[in-house]
Amino acid sequence: MFGWEFPPHISGGLGTACYGLTKGLSNFKDIETHFVIPKAYGDEDQTGVSILNAGDVAISDREVNYKGFFKKINFIEVESNIIPYTSPEEYDRLVADYKSSKKKFIRTTFSGKLNFSGGYGSNLFQEIANYAVVASVIGMNYDFDVIHAHDWLTFPAGAAAKRVSGKPLVIHVHATDFDRSGGDVNPVVYQIEKNGMEAADKIIAVSNLTRNTIIEKYNINPDKVITVYNAVEPLSEKYFNLSKNYSDKIVSFLGRITMQKGPEYFIEAAYEVLKRRKDVRFVMGGSGELLNRMIARVAALRIGDKFHFTGFLKGDNVYQLYELSDVYVMPSVSEPFGISPLEALQSNVPVIISRQSGVSEILKHAIKIDFWDIHAMADAIYGILSYEGLHRMFSKYGREEVDNLKWENTAFKVKQIYESLV
Repeated sequence: MFGWEFPPHISGGLGTACYGLTKGLSNFKDIETHFVIPKAYGDEDQTGVSILNAGDVAISDREVNYKGFFKKINFIEVESNIIPYTSPEEYDRLVADYKSSKKKFIRTTFSGKLNFSGGYGSNLFQEIANYAVVASVIGMNYDFDVIHAHDWLTFPAGAAAKRVSGKPLVIHVHATDFDRSGGDVNPVVYQIEKNGMEAADKIIAVSNLTRNTIIEKYNINPDKVITVYNAVEPLSEKYFNLSKNYSDKIVSFLGRITMQKGPEYFIEAAYEVLKRRKDVRFVMGGSGELLNRMIARVAALRIGDKFHFTGFLKGDNVYQLYELSDVYVMPSVSEPFGISPLEALQSNVPVIISRQSGVSEILKHAIKIDFWDIHAMADAIYGILSYEGLHRMFSKYGREEVDNLKWENTAFKVKQIYESLV
């Protein structure tokens, strides 16, 4: 399996989903999973998975011991057109062949290893390319039956491993650039996604919404695209029954503060609710490029005394926010799935979700609104806060519903896909 992040070092739902799936697969004794990430920190939970740090994989290195030297000397092999006894004409032909192959040099350490930040910085595309180089080495040197690559960052790596090993490739689409960009796709990212989809033997989509995007926007054969819904990890009892030392109601939003997640609609709905009730506080947990703009909008609406920005939350802080909330809202503009409403329901918090989300396909006990309909969103928030019976009903049946969404069931469907290819 190729991924880009793994708990506890995550920036969103991708790492959480990878963790849940690998843990679910560990229930099957005939499956052994090696999970490759660009940068491992050593504190990852390896209960049901073996973590492989891409930065520890040597690239074409050959170790030689010379007598008379106190330490080893490492030679890193690189392709070269400098061949003894060749004519000028033959050399020109070799150079032309080399250029036409569009191969590039990569920079390694003296031990022949590549350095990865493991993040999403300005050198992201270079790291993706380097990760594919590592994947080709893994593909040649490891014994495995199936390759599984998560999201576009790892599609080149999965394709590279397939190319050298001949083993079947499954790609897992957790989101497309149409979701992240709102339709204004990055052509480079789009091509990486399309190439990965075409190279794959099977494609797992996290919802029918995502499946339709793959088929229609990327022109992929529907027969090889299969919907497998995500699940949620069982919640530890330590998160329950946190005491509240205030009487105000709490309405929360948790996610990247980007256009895809619809934070501006949450703020406008908050403004409408506060016209009707003053005993409500709104909390926006997360970080992203729209954060400053959202703070400015809250200030312009003069609701800053009722609105709180926490910054990026992870680990216990996420579940503490759920536990303190009376309503959870996910107003995503385009959400391939959306695990956060499931996590909120585990904490007995009623959820309001956009119809433009994959999770709306499977949740029955949730209020569903269009992301742009701030008045419907405000009415839903006000209704749940004001009518105890409504709050109790959505809390009880929503919790029962989400408790049946187990990673073991998701993993079983993924296992069936593996078996169809092996």
